[in-house]
Parts: sequence; C-alpha cells; structure tokens
Amino acid sequence: MTDPLLQVENLGKRFGGFVALDGINLDVANGERLGLIGPNGSGKSTLVNCLCGTLHNETGAVRFNGTPVNGLLAHQRTHLGMARSFQLPRPFHTLTVAENLRVPLLYTVNARPDTSLSESEIEDRCHEFLRLVSLEHKARKMPRDLTQVEMRKLELARAMAADPKLLIADESMAGLSQSEVKDIVALLIRLNERGITIILIEHIMSAVMSFSQRLVVLVSGKKIADGNPDDVIRDPEVERAYLG
Repeated sequence: MTDPLLQVENLGKRFGGFVALDGINLDVANGERLGLIGPNGSGKSTLVNCLCGTLHNETGAVRFNGTPVNGLLAHQRTHLGMARSFQLPRPFHTLTVAENLRVPLLYTVNARPDTSLSESEIEDRCHEFLRLVSLEHKARKMPRDLTQVEMRKLELARAMAADPKLLIADESMAGLSQSEVKDIVALLIRLNERGITIILIEHIMSAVMSFSQRLVVLVSGKKIADGNPDDVIRDPEVERAYLG
C-alpha cells in the first residue's frame, strides 16, 4: 500500500486563547479528489494556511510526498509540488494573461534543481495551460479584460503552471452562476484526470458533491466527519452543524 501524498497528524493552531484547529488528522491519497466543508469559522482557511505555509501550526506535523514540511516557508512548499488557488484571484495586473503563467514557470518550476525549461518550453507550457482552461484566445489580454469566471480560470491556470502534485482550490466558485460553477467543476475534474490531487474548499454543495470522491467536515476547529460524501451529508452531527 502506497503512502498518502499528504499526511496531517494531530495538527493544532491557536490565536491567543482561541483554538482554531484542534488535533486534525487527515490523509490524502495520491490522485484523490477531496472536498473540505464546514460552516464559517470552522477552521478551513486556517487548515489550508497551515498546509501551505502561510501560517505555522503549534502542534502536530504535516508530511507532503514523504517530506516533513513543518517550518518550511510557503514558496519552499510550492517548490515541493504544493499549490493553491485563492478565493479572490491575485493576478499580476500589469502582466498579460500569458505573462501571468510565465511567473510560476520561471520562479517555481525552473527553481527546482531537476528542472531547466528552455524559453520555447516555457512558451509551449503557457499555451498548453491556457488551452486547458479555454483562455488561449485571451493570451495577450490584461487581467482587467477578463470576466469573473475567466479570472477564476486564470487563477487555476497560474496554480497549475507551478506543476503541482497537490492543488488546493479555495472557493474557486464563489459568486459564479450555476452554469459557470459547472464549468469550473468540469475543469477541476480534467485537472485531476491529468494526475493532480485536488482538495476543494467550497460552500456550494452541488459543486462539492459532484466533484468529491471523499468529504471531510470541520466544525469549530475539529474534524467531525470523513468519508463517502453521500454518507457524510446524512450524518446527524453534520446536519446539526449546518441546520442548527
């Protein structure tokens, strides 16, 4: 049996006297599509930030692809193959859409000791990722020229350009129409089919259910459910957390 790609053991995080994460244990298999849900304030963002290195946990340990990452900075974890997209897209507004993809290719992929992309290879990868997210026709446009759903696609393309083994998609569908949500879910599934392990953090339950192979629920900093999505949403404790 192969080891999980991501291993989280007894993870804890405090802000002063407030316990944001309390003994979180979580394994994510290579190639898995995992949904992570919970009410506002449940600890989802804190968990993601601890995984990605934006915050550092006080207790517990995180291993990624067999490597302990406690104490590593965010860019060091990105170099190992961990990437995230943000709820509010963060493009470089003075760069074109294609140039936005060059940044992770140059400063993340080419920063790895075993990789040295030529200029033509960087160009080819930029266009490959833009085709994947249906933005190739916007390659020379500026981010300000994109629609909201196109901005979300650019954000995912920028994360993918870092050549991750794990992509954490943080509320990639907030504010989108139903058809746009389906478009993003289909895109995430295509990315997963390319071999990318994906953790989806999302409030839109139709998207979570259609995407996830496994569902994890956080409430008040604790993991209260973990398993088959259909079983998890029928769990009485999960129902109480969402319905009161």
